[in-house]
Amino acid sequence: MFEDIPVDVGLVHEGERIRKSDMQVELGGPKVSEKFELVRLKPEEEIDPGAIHIIGPDLSELKEGKSHPFGILIEIAGPEIEENLEGVIERRIHEYCNYIEGFMHLNQRYDIWIRLSKKSFKKGLTSFRMIGEVMQELFRNELPIIRAIEITFITDQEQIRDYYTQALAIYEARDARARGLTDEDVDVFYGCALCQSFAPTHVCVVTPQRYANCGAISWFDGRAAARIDPKGPIFPIDKGECLDPRMGEYTGVNESAKKRSMGEVERIYLYSGFGYPHTSCGCFEGIAFYIPEVEGYGIVHRGFRDLSVNGLPFSTMADSTAGGRQIDGFHGISIEYMRSRKFLQADGGYEAVVWMPDEIKARLSEYIPESVYGAIATEKDATTIDELKEFLKTQNHPVVGRWVEMSEETNETAVFTAGEIPITTGGFRIILKNARIYADKVIIQPVQPKKPGRGEMQ
Repeated sequence: MFEDIPVDVGLVHEGERIRKSDMQVELGGPKVSEKFELVRLKPEEEIDPGAIHIIGPDLSELKEGKSHPFGILIEIAGPEIEENLEGVIERRIHEYCNYIEGFMHLNQRYDIWIRLSKKSFKKGLTSFRMIGEVMQELFRNELPIIRAIEITFITDQEQIRDYYTQALAIYEARDARARGLTDEDVDVFYGCALCQSFAPTHVCVVTPQRYANCGAISWFDGRAAARIDPKGPIFPIDKGECLDPRMGEYTGVNESAKKRSMGEVERIYLYSGFGYPHTSCGCFEGIAFYIPEVEGYGIVHRGFRDLSVNGLPFSTMADSTAGGRQIDGFHGISIEYMRSRKFLQADGGYEAVVWMPDEIKARLSEYIPESVYGAIATEKDATTIDELKEFLKTQNHPVVGRWVEMSEETNETAVFTAGEIPITTGGFRIILKNARIYADKVIIQPVQPKKPGRGEMQ
């Protein structure tokens, strides 16, 4: 199928990571402001079928080892395609790009991060035209409802700005259409397994009030995708019985998670970052991270380039959040989910949020309750935990009331504190610095070597 492409194309390359030392060029990514991918439905007569355009320098002309602004505009036509399928088809860009050997695609929409490896570049993958040919062939084969397709790659620093602004407006219009429906109004949720190549035990659960972590798939998108491609990566989930409306636990979601994660994930709370939090892949738009010193959540989005108030950058916390694991206090989320009334409902919602970047706070101003809006700090108010504590006190944030309760509880509970606590496990030595551990009981047992039983290797 791809005889003219100098590198291999296939499922085997999904999940491939390209480190900085191995990359020829980086397209988009955290160092670049303008980057996007967008699918638009157009009348068939307005599309030049099979055309591939490059606005700006081609791959071979981009400076080696550097990050570059980048946009992908895909225009499609077909009598069975509706406008609400744009976002669904757009999300397939992630999947199809990752089929290409040495071409790593992460994230979505305005957060795309792509790297081309030196190895594939040396093999001859030197033009966006080749990338476009692969994408067009895969789109036509996988989604036959597409009758005509035209692709434009943008790398020109000046021209990409207008495209980027238009893309942001289109994303917002899509998200606005999906607001209003509640989780209680429907019997079916949707699952998305597009990112399982990077996180095998992760399945995104998409509900009317909980957007996909990537921010690209709404409940309506999920419904449309499942209808046009019943065997595809987006599928219906019968939500079943509601076991806990506050936590957001449903029997159908649990059954689906257990099946799709090969038994690794057995329960999911849709509205909490603790207990059995929703898993995360790596494409999430933001992270809700718990700050134990103040008994509240911080929020950081992918575009925030400074250190968060806990002293960690987004990239470091992303490593603790991603991979399809359930990690208490680290919760991958979309910006649109932060507009939902179900946002961290079980943990207190916005009354539990104590810090977020000023940019995100401004974007969400009409969704954050007025009673707590001024009490949520940004990087302009606090850059350290101590500064955050003082700010929360002066603003009388709701979490401050819990500090007294915690203080009373700790007076009655054994507390172990240490400057450094060494832990040896699995061949690694982990050191917890300035740790405070609260426990009702500590049990220390010697680990005895397991005796091989019947059928086990000796």
